[in-house]
Amino acid sequence: MTLNYSAKITVDAKDKTNAIYDSVNIDNEFYPENPVKTEIKFDEKLTILVESNHLPHLRANLNSTLRLIQASYDSIESVKI
Repeated sequence: MTLNYSAKITVDAKDKTNAIYDSVNIDNEFYPENPVKTEIKFDEKLTILVESNHLPHLRANLNSTLRLIQASYDSIESVKI
């Protein structure tokens, strides 16, 4: 089965990247019925790979993932110690 649409996003949040990865990837692991193939990797930077047969599904998944990343970053920033 070949997926028609794909996207790759790289995020570098400096020292916060690992914490963001931990918070975002947990949602991905516990949503196996996701119709969009989503892979999140951490290697100094956060890499999100998304594939789907349907462009609207891909767009919705990317929007949700990017919003989760922004929310994670904002939460970390709000509790600077």
